[in-house]
Amino acid sequence: MSSVRVSRRAVLLSCTAVVSGALLLSACGGDDDASSGKGQAVAATTRQFTDAQGRKVDIPTAPKKVVTLSESTTDAALTLDVEPVGTTSGRGQNGVSTYLADKASKAQIVATVAEPDLEKIAALRPDLILVDATVGAQKSLDKLQAIAPTVFTAKQNENWRTAFTDTADALGKKSEATKWLKDFDARVAEVKQKLGDNAGKSVSVIRWQDGAPSVVGKGDGVVGATLKALGLTRPKDQQGASVGHSEPVSLEKLDTIDGDWLFFGTLGDKADGEKAYTEARKVTNFSKLTAEKNKHVVVVEGSAWNSAGGPLSADVVLDELEQALAS
Repeated sequence: MSSVRVSRRAVLLSCTAVVSGALLLSACGGDDDASSGKGQAVAATTRQFTDAQGRKVDIPTAPKKVVTLSESTTDAALTLDVEPVGTTSGRGQNGVSTYLADKASKAQIVATVAEPDLEKIAALRPDLILVDATVGAQKSLDKLQAIAPTVFTAKQNENWRTAFTDTADALGKKSEATKWLKDFDARVAEVKQKLGDNAGKSVSVIRWQDGAPSVVGKGDGVVGATLKALGLTRPKDQQGASVGHSEPVSLEKLDTIDGDWLFFGTLGDKADGEKAYTEARKVTNFSKLTAEKNKHVVVVEGSAWNSAGGPLSADVVLDELEQALAS
């Protein structure tokens, strides 16, 4: 999405503070820096980038301090070996999504999916901020832009592959993303060939929370797109695009989540999913589900299956589908 034009601009190395909701610029370099000339304007190579909202933003050609304000942008950056200095907590979690925790151990939490902490972001003095439509930070683009060049990478319900390549483009790593997707497609083809008797089976995907299920993974997100690429089907009530991130299901309609296979998780890790599965099995009529009777309920790394999605979550989803279904 970037243009061919390359320009030079001065990047002011200063920190920003948030006071009463307004962004104020304040110098934060030490006396030594001021006297030696460090911390003053330094020329940096930039390029003009057109983001998913059509905004033209001058961004660094090789960003060094990136803040990612959504699960998807964090996932994409980590896939490309870019560890953010600041990021968002995962859905229903205090820290980064558990499936990303090992790769993002140094990143400071500066946002939730609901809203960013502008003061914490400013204190990090980033040279690039990435945000998309899956989080509340999208409402603060002007304030974020006052801190550092801010790229809106994807609109709501964007195909995850497009979101990944556009994020990679903003990071100057589009070719690496293209190669990653090519390798992933090759893996999908291999797994599809190994499905055997499970080829074309119906797969239900739910999140268990507060004693009841919610349907997740519909549409062209990581889960839905991967299932479709493998030639697997979905139960009737899990077809089509999703109304929201998840769709609650009444316990009186528990049969609507049934399928040949049921992939079961929570917003947390697999251990949390195992606890929830123990609870679910006590619910009236859960034992009547075909998947439960056939021992085809698979507890998964829910933080990946329930995230906004990205290449690393796609890897987890494909791995767990292969382990359960491939002969």
